[in-house]
Amino acid sequence: MTTKLTADAKPRNQQKPRLTRWLTLLLALGAAISVANIYYCQPLLALMGQTFHETSTQMGFVATVTQFGYAAGLLFLTPLGDIWSKRSLIVILSFTTAITLFALSQAQTITWLEVASFLTGMWTIVPQVIIPLAVDLADEKTRGQVVGTVMGGLLLGILAARTFSGAIGQWFGWRTVYLIATGLMIALGVIMYFALPQLTATAKLTYGKLMRSIAQLFLQQPILRQSSMIGGSLFGAFSVLWTVLAFRLSQSPYHYGSAIVGLFGLVGIGGALIAPIAGRIADRRGPSFMIGVGIFITFASYVMMLLGDGVLLLLIFGVLLLDFGVQASQISNQARIYALVPEARSRVNSIYMVSYFLGGTLGSFLAAISYGLWQWTGACLTALMLVSFAGTIHLVKR
Repeated sequence: MTTKLTADAKPRNQQKPRLTRWLTLLLALGAAISVANIYYCQPLLALMGQTFHETSTQMGFVATVTQFGYAAGLLFLTPLGDIWSKRSLIVILSFTTAITLFALSQAQTITWLEVASFLTGMWTIVPQVIIPLAVDLADEKTRGQVVGTVMGGLLLGILAARTFSGAIGQWFGWRTVYLIATGLMIALGVIMYFALPQLTATAKLTYGKLMRSIAQLFLQQPILRQSSMIGGSLFGAFSVLWTVLAFRLSQSPYHYGSAIVGLFGLVGIGGALIAPIAGRIADRRGPSFMIGVGIFITFASYVMMLLGDGVLLLLIFGVLLLDFGVQASQISNQARIYALVPEARSRVNSIYMVSYFLGGTLGSFLAAISYGLWQWTGACLTALMLVSFAGTIHLVKR
């Protein structure tokens, strides 16, 4: 596809290294280990609050600044993958994240904790460099399957992080979680340095031109705008569940504690494990088809959880369907947008993921309000509204 952008960003001729199954799994593992850094804090906030003698409101701000840091990294650092070697960027980000994680583990004041959390969020954008790298290395015929595998790893990291940090924090303290995470990021940086192929950067742009081109891309690519709105809406619906689930499970007829809530992350892992199937279907039937299927499954999951409120088995199955539906659409959306401007994949990914994050933030905000007013019914109807918006955007002609 020809755009004004390509005049300043022509890809250089180079022989593409072969993407082996082992390397694909390594990229998925790297995405899982790195994305987990954003979510470790969620089960640990109460423990942190005890350490610093702070209220739940103040500790909630720690999770917020981590997400803001991640958004800042998505917007200002992820696009560097188009003008720097992605391998070098991944290695630098891994070691830098390790430094901020160690600083976080040593926090002595709440301000120290918040600043370290923001920086950890900002630097831990490694998954959003790994995904475009995987697309660069993949053949066109298997691109959806490769994205599905890497995204499956990312979702596993998101869901397993809560269970892991909750258990480690309960037994060994919250600082130990971040010390372990520090070691994991150092190991990841070393492994990626030796295992990843060195690809030449695809664009010759200054950083200023790079950032200006992001707005240009968004205006020039209708498919990117459509995918961003769909992805943001579905992740908003996904965030609704995880914002209110702990409150619902603490009430009748469940009366479950935080340990059981953490185990629901393991239920979501089932959706992540079968998500690569969506990538293979997208390769055969086209991404648009699988996006529609994912939207339908996500809608059905909330109908099930709404009508089956109070029935544990239906809640578990609904969570499984939700993770699969959102993941299926996510994989297909990304397979579609990465084909638009190959030499600008990092910037395309930045636009998409910032929209994705903003949708999740909106979903959490609306969930808190609707649950406070109308409990579980209000939260489910809010999620269904977001999914319906995604379906409408999908059906509207570009």
